[in-house]
Amino acid sequence: MARPAIVFIGFMGAGKSTALAAARDAGLETTEIDELMEAELGKPIRRAFEEDGEEAFRAREAEVVGGLLENADGGAIAVGGGSVLSERVREALDRHTVVLLEIDAAEAWRRIEGTERPLATSEADVERLLAERLPLYEALADAVVPTADEGVVARALPAIGALAEMPEGARLLWASSASGDYPVVVGANVLASRWWPLEGRRFLVTDRAVAPLFESRLQPLAASVAVEPGEGAKTMAWAERVLRELAQDRMTREDHLVALGGGVVGDLGGFCAHLYQRGVPVVHVPTTLVAQVDSAYGGKTGVDLPEGKNYAGAYHLPAAVLADTATLDALPPEELAAGFVEALKTGLLAGGSLWERVRGIEELDSDDLADVVFACARYKCAIVAADERDAGLRNVLNLGHTVGHAIEAAGDYQRYRHGEAISLGLLAALRLSEAPGLRDECEEILRRHHLPVTLDWSLGADAILDALQRDKKRTAAGVGFVLLSEPGEPRTGQIVDPVKVRAAVEELY
Repeated sequence: MARPAIVFIGFMGAGKSTALAAARDAGLETTEIDELMEAELGKPIRRAFEEDGEEAFRAREAEVVGGLLENADGGAIAVGGGSVLSERVREALDRHTVVLLEIDAAEAWRRIEGTERPLATSEADVERLLAERLPLYEALADAVVPTADEGVVARALPAIGALAEMPEGARLLWASSASGDYPVVVGANVLASRWWPLEGRRFLVTDRAVAPLFESRLQPLAASVAVEPGEGAKTMAWAERVLRELAQDRMTREDHLVALGGGVVGDLGGFCAHLYQRGVPVVHVPTTLVAQVDSAYGGKTGVDLPEGKNYAGAYHLPAAVLADTATLDALPPEELAAGFVEALKTGLLAGGSLWERVRGIEELDSDDLADVVFACARYKCAIVAADERDAGLRNVLNLGHTVGHAIEAAGDYQRYRHGEAISLGLLAALRLSEAPGLRDECEEILRRHHLPVTLDWSLGADAILDALQRDKKRTAAGVGFVLLSEPGEPRTGQIVDPVKVRAAVEELY
């Protein structure tokens, strides 16, 4: 059988020619459709549009591009921005590894302004065309690579190439931010492919509940350290135990750490990777929904102090994230539901199609959640790319967490799971946002998934409000809330009257 090709798609100005140059440098045979089309037409594409019209051009393009894709045997191909409008082309792309080179309208216009583009003579044209085509691009993509710099495709190519050997449905997101970039692979049974992003010895940090389930899938391992399950392991004492065991097992700076488990293991493992010998790489293998949709990405690591959650920490980007959604099948229903709250939060923040997808979920099933995990990871990584160190925009990710973290602390991290506390925190945030209709809908969604919508009376409001005042993001002006009146429109740093905060908490009883 003919081998699949790597096919770059995307809007004009996204960098397809640069991507092909990277593929050539990697030893792949390359084809650029624009050059092929001009040879077939015997004239520049702009002239073809002017003399023959768009309809005639698209018909000829479908023949040329469709035929090429149907007969391609390996290599790399860059297709035109409008090629995906053809049904024949879309069907032919199915057997290939399709890479969306992601770009926003403003950057696309900056790159192409003044060039000969028959369908984009203004920024308004670019915005309209991109909005029309983006759903097609996203539906076709096996990999999404934001083209922030010219070297990004060269760095991503090894992971892109590995997709052809992974189980059907596996998808790649290339995450980039100021400190570096890394591959995120999402899909059922991606660990079964045995692809690994780094050379060198692997040292595992996991918990004693997860280790028997999935540790064997990560072999060969040089050594393994298992901590107690739950938030109680996210402490300086446990961090020291992990670091000492790594030292006793003779881990070096040429080795790397693997964090296998949920958010606690990810936070602790990343923190230890940051500290060990002043920093070693860490690969996250999240096995819970909360970790797969949120905590595994972006490089925030840390442990709790008695004074508050995540009071000691550091930024340490992962070297890769492998989110095998089949691991979710091992979760008890209540753990899966608790993780869903982070997906709900992300849907509220993103709005649009992600909100519609999340709000419509009736049953939590790993087969149906892979697309949600990928979309949530993509949203979070885009936020981190714009604001890695929490200087502003990244604060939106705290929606529901201000009150939620206070509830966790007031309950000594024992009364509620993280996601359960955040479900209550979301309701409080929407009350403070003066969005009663949205709050009611979210309450109904939370009830549907058997998540708490009322507080246990044994947990007093005063204890929650006292913990809230110790929020680590508190400034001299007070505790800033993330508020949201409608999906997709979050507002950060909102100082709220303490009387209203108390009322929002008391409403939960």
